[in-house]
Amino acid sequence: MAITASQVKELRELTGAGMMDCKKALTETNGDMDAAVEELRKKGAAKAEKKASRIAAEGLCRIACDGDHKAAVVEVNSETDFVAKNEKFQNYVEDVAQQVLASSASDMDTFMAEKWAKDSSKTVEEELVAQIAVIGEKLSIRRFERVENASGCVVTYTHGGGRIGVIVSADTAVVNDEVKEALNNIAMQIAALNPKYISDKDITEDYIAHEKEILLEQIKNDPKESQKPDKVIQGMVEGRVKKQLKEICLMDQVYVKAEDGKQTVAKYIESVSKSVGSDVSVARFVRFETGEGIEKKEEDFAAEVASQLGN
Repeated sequence: MAITASQVKELRELTGAGMMDCKKALTETNGDMDAAVEELRKKGAAKAEKKASRIAAEGLCRIACDGDHKAAVVEVNSETDFVAKNEKFQNYVEDVAQQVLASSASDMDTFMAEKWAKDSSKTVEEELVAQIAVIGEKLSIRRFERVENASGCVVTYTHGGGRIGVIVSADTAVVNDEVKEALNNIAMQIAALNPKYISDKDITEDYIAHEKEILLEQIKNDPKESQKPDKVIQGMVEGRVKKQLKEICLMDQVYVKAEDGKQTVAKYIESVSKSVGSDVSVARFVRFETGEGIEKKEEDFAAEVASQLGN
């Protein structure tokens, strides 16, 4: 029987699968919508294998919370931003985040082998394969982190619709709206300025020595700076290292909402502690940014479409 465009559109809306996959499934099932959905799911393993070599650098970060003391963040990748905006994909990532929150797994292999909370007949990995079949792209659960602070407070922040996810854990005897608002501000700071450490106390001497070595080589390779006296060069290296550490250490960064444009995060936290009558200190933070560190493949979309039409 002839498959209409409206049938393909309906199946695509039901499953999120690609148009050609939808048309093929409908053709194979003589237009039976339910059977076509099942057909797409059955091909999950084969589709996952075919897509394994593709680069999935888009996607979402999602955070799940359990009160003020526990949270989990997960990054799930897709191949395209189009899929990242798909409601089915977003709901799936939310389910993964909830699974991570309830899980005790400390590594990805253990997590993937767990029973899928929403269907215990499948593992997390098997559900991922099923989602690949339905959505029609390579998907990947890339990483996750859980943060707990039984006696303090855990606050979360998501930026850009899920492009960045941040969790901040703080030690504090007082957990009220003022403290939570302050920690939310800190989470926004982390999302915006991407610090690597809480303070310079967390930085190893090896790291500092390595950075000094790189800066020294940069100066030596500069025709003008390399001609300066050794004492001056050493001073330049020290100054640049200090400047760099202020940029990567959360407490030394200028607070993004500072009214005077000078107040550091450390001074802001100090003012909050004084206001609530209890010491508030950042114990840990986690920052995920979708696709960071993944080399994205540059593609000529027009050429790809032309190629498919030619075939």
